[in-house]
Amino acid sequence: MSVVPADALPAGALTAEEAAPAPAALGPRARLWPSLAAVYRAQLSRARVARIPLLFVATFQSVGIMILMRGVVDGGGEARAVVAGASVLVVAFVALNLLAQYFGQLRASGGLDHYATLPVPPAAVVLGAAGAYASFTVPGTVVTAVFGCALFGLPLAHLWILVAVIPLAGAALAGLGAALGLLAPRPELATLLGQLGMSAALLLGVLPPERMPEVVRLARDLLPSTYGVEAFARTFAPHPDWAHVLGDLAVCGVVGVISLAVATWAYRRAAVR
Repeated sequence: MSVVPADALPAGALTAEEAAPAPAALGPRARLWPSLAAVYRAQLSRARVARIPLLFVATFQSVGIMILMRGVVDGGGEARAVVAGASVLVVAFVALNLLAQYFGQLRASGGLDHYATLPVPPAAVVLGAAGAYASFTVPGTVVTAVFGCALFGLPLAHLWILVAVIPLAGAALAGLGAALGLLAPRPELATLLGQLGMSAALLLGVLPPERMPEVVRLARDLLPSTYGVEAFARTFAPHPDWAHVLGDLAVCGVVGVISLAVATWAYRRAAVR
């Protein structure tokens, strides 16, 4: 083997290390809000056709419950609780029940692997899906609230509070539904847990709390949607206590942040398995 001096090599000749291309620079990390908007639009367009019939079912269910309760409740504080609870029940049906089923099926079918390959933060996936499902509850909640006010003779002046109640209660219930769907080992169990959660929202949210035993009232305080129901029901009073309304909305918002954080953790846990 002969050794050739470096100065004897042709001018264009390079060693293997010098000839190898430099590694490409990584692109910028995906930001939360643009990723959240992209996931939200994708989920909204995907679920629009499939979820609209279920939204009619949720609205019809709440309206039917109020009609049945009209024969038992005449008015006053009990009527306020029924109308507020039935309105928030539409949110619970979609944001809790359907979202638990969606994430349960997504985990079982391997759909989480698709999201794991995308440059999207886990929080954007959970928040985008939760926001899309909660958006479907707006028409049904408004229709239920207006019908309930007409049925029980309640004022319509403060229905604007739904602008705060729907997203805050929706965030709390959607986070809970997503966590149930992601933590359930089987999709059938996720469906069962979602149904149980919606049943709890029905029994503890629509029925007047004055007629409940003390133990049931304590369980009612643990339900995330309770504070949205309380905030909405207080606005039907002749002179609403806005301090209590804001306090209930604040509690509902804090519960929503916690439930969405738990759902994000559950998503990371399910995506790496």
